Amino acid sequence: MIDPADVDEAVYDVVERIPPGRVSSYGAIGRLIGVGPRRVARALSAGGGAVPWYRVLRADGSAADPVRVQQLQLLAAEGVPIRNGRVDMAAVAWPD
Repeated sequence: MIDPADVDEAVYDVVERIPPGRVSSYGAIGRLIGVGPRRVARALSAGGGAVPWYRVLRADGSAADPVRVQQLQLLAAEGVPIRNGRVDMAAVAWPD
């Protein structure tokens, strides 16, 4: 079994690689490291403040309720296209 701290570090390492102006989904990050999207979300909520956590969204481009306003503001500041409260994942999803 993988140490939970190792999973957290793997999530943080991937999130740090998302370029400014691009976003990824919890599921895409999970696929890269071999965990589910909820595990990615748990890692970011537990200690992802040191990485650009706001570049990680749900697969449909929506932000989680507790951080929605702040997350969309940070993404807009990077030039990420937002329409009706959702990011256009097809236009800016990472990795390609």
